[in-house]
Amino acid sequence: MFFQVKKGAVDIVRDLTGSEDGLQALTYYSQIVFPSLSCLLAENKEISEPAAQALVNLSENSEISRKMIEVGITTTAMETLYKQRDANISRLIVMLLLNLTQLDEGVMSLLQTEDEKMQGVHVMKLVRSFCTSNEKGEDPFEHVGSILVNISRVEEGRKYILDPKRGLLKQIIRQFDSTSLLRKKGVCGTIRNCCFEADNQLQNLLLVSDYLWPALLLPVAGNKVYSEQDTSKMPPELGTALSIERESVDDPDIRVQALEALYLIILQSGYEYRQKYIYNTKLLPPDYNAIRSSPLSITW
Repeated sequence: MFFQVKKGAVDIVRDLTGSEDGLQALTYYSQIVFPSLSCLLAENKEISEPAAQALVNLSENSEISRKMIEVGITTTAMETLYKQRDANISRLIVMLLLNLTQLDEGVMSLLQTEDEKMQGVHVMKLVRSFCTSNEKGEDPFEHVGSILVNISRVEEGRKYILDPKRGLLKQIIRQFDSTSLLRKKGVCGTIRNCCFEADNQLQNLLLVSDYLWPALLLPVAGNKVYSEQDTSKMPPELGTALSIERESVDDPDIRVQALEALYLIILQSGYEYRQKYIYNTKLLPPDYNAIRSSPLSITW
């Protein structure tokens, strides 16, 4: 009897999230509704699935999303995600995190910036799941790439991903070989955003050049097979990739992001080279504060 009452209640709440009036009503009782829904994520599928759907729908509204972050939904979602065995519900929780990280507050919450001992643990778990989950059939973690784009939108997120001690960037870039377009977009967008730190983190970017150059240059190289003479002076990892038959990357977003990332790297590399080898006078460095005003972010 109690199960049926709980199931009926969560279904009603889920249905209310489908209308503007319903969203306003639920927001009015946010201190009760949001924690209650998040607790239901740990229930069996008949209850946890509509609860997750309701939270995803609610989080599409930025003001509601901000309130959800304030009551700790980010932490609850992460804790539940790794106790969850149902792929569809895991996917819904990842989509919830994607919407929450559209806001800077959501990114900071996921990064756990206020807890020095736990800082970054959530992100490390998500990256590990993103890089090890099976793409065949259901892929509940494919939206993690888009979460990483949102995380890398802010300076703290970029620095965390670029930290060579953690090795996250290398793991992320290797997912560019995925057959999933959504994963490719997430990887390329994350690289592009990380390149906004080229003025301070160029060497950390170049530490993963074995994976970085193919990920950035193959999308703009088309499907032309280059001769041994063409590739003889290229880095081996790039020359090998360009000398074999491959499908071209036709998605315009990926191609644009790859070009923007290359531009940011070349901009800083060129400045440093000119300063060191060509000019005696001091040059003005690239204005990275202006450049950083347009990082990419993704919502569901």
